[in-house]
Amino acid sequence: MAEALAIALFATLMAALLLGFPVAFTLAGVSLLFAGIGHLLGHFDLVLFLGLAPRYFGVMTNETLVAVPLFIFMGMILERSGIAEDLLTTMGRLFGPVRGGLGFSVVLVGAVLAASTGVVGATVVTMGLIALPAMLKAGYDPRLASGVICASATLAQIVPPSTILIFLADILQGVNQAAQLQKGNLAPTPVSVGDLFAGALLPGLLLVGLYLAWVGIQALLFPARCPALETRPEERRALLRALLPALVLPLGLILAVLGSILAGIATATESASIGAVGAVLWAILRRRLSLALFWEATVGTARTTAVIFAILLGASVFSLVFRGLGGEALVTDALAALPGGATGALFVCMLVMFLLGFFLDTLEIIFVMVPIFGPPLLLMGIDPIWLGVLIGINLQTSFLTPPFGFTLFYLRSVAPPAVATSAIWAGVVPFVALQLLGLVLVWAVPRTATWLPEAIFGTSFAPSPPPPAGTRGPSLQELLGPPAPLGPLELPPLPPPR
Repeated sequence: MAEALAIALFATLMAALLLGFPVAFTLAGVSLLFAGIGHLLGHFDLVLFLGLAPRYFGVMTNETLVAVPLFIFMGMILERSGIAEDLLTTMGRLFGPVRGGLGFSVVLVGAVLAASTGVVGATVVTMGLIALPAMLKAGYDPRLASGVICASATLAQIVPPSTILIFLADILQGVNQAAQLQKGNLAPTPVSVGDLFAGALLPGLLLVGLYLAWVGIQALLFPARCPALETRPEERRALLRALLPALVLPLGLILAVLGSILAGIATATESASIGAVGAVLWAILRRRLSLALFWEATVGTARTTAVIFAILLGASVFSLVFRGLGGEALVTDALAALPGGATGALFVCMLVMFLLGFFLDTLEIIFVMVPIFGPPLLLMGIDPIWLGVLIGINLQTSFLTPPFGFTLFYLRSVAPPAVATSAIWAGVVPFVALQLLGLVLVWAVPRTATWLPEAIFGTSFAPSPPPPAGTRGPSLQELLGPPAPLGPLELPPLPPPR
């Protein structure tokens, strides 16, 4: 009966989210409802809710999560101060004389914006407003132009520093610790944000290379789809001079933020503070910072952070109730029974997340699904860094896939009426195939995700055999050991009489 309630809880939650109810309140409200039903039927112990207070306190005092609002603030300052417009204008004119040059520039600018802003919606809207009209005016095929813009914007999901990767690393740290304790490993290797940033770097660059290769193939085989622009020599020299403030300064900020993490000089939170201060200084140097812009970025950061952490707290209630109803054991047994062992279980989990990505936001999926699927997969010996990178690429792909990909709706909202919705859908299909190819390559060669963390930090998650079937992890009493025997009661001597 308890397992049936766990399944009903998950199904009801998915249905409520699809109906458009607020995510944070839906996660907590539906979970509390099923906790009450389970308690009345004798299958849920309300004492488990005592664990929520330490969980919430841990979230509020988690130094790693402090990096989230700092990175969001950095992205908002850079996005509102005109970095995207400068980059797209300068790079477009610089690569314009080459066939497919505008497409190349959009991919490269998308990668830079992904590493600086980390917000898919803002990136695709900005590039849709600036790059799409320019590409259409230059004679680009609307399908190719739409596909390049949408695909480049989704790089913000996987290219570090990404707020998605920060939350994913925090969740994987707890999941990996629980799985290793169940295996009997009392000193598990921690999963840090730096490890996941390093693991996602090469796969992110791989996707950038695949996008550039596709644009190059289009320029070679179908030059009419991406014609070159005519530029006078004196214009090129002027563009080279404009390239320094438009490209080098943002790249320097990105290298300072990401390089300090990968070099072990600073933690993710410390590097995020460097990025936030650097973004403000960059806006001052470019004479783009105003009190109104600073206030808008601050308020936007507070709103976004509040929404994200409200979802996280609501997801904590769901995770506790789902486990209290025996859902975690049910998922573990179901994945263990699948054919193909760890490979089959991982494929099913990736497929479920991919389909949920059509309807739910990335944060909602990782807050709900990773705590459910994570422990069984790690118990099967799957590397947590590799798993995190696969999840990132997978959700990035579903973010782009028609007909429900969120990126498509963002571009549709700013695209000219002459660009049909069917053209946007048709344009992203090749890039969805490229992302699936990238996912397959990272799946087939796990070292693409695990080599750099091992080379930089020495982080290695050597696979260990899962515990025998039907066994459970050690309890707290077992971990602490038996209580020490009490000796004879000894009282301190009385002081001498005066």
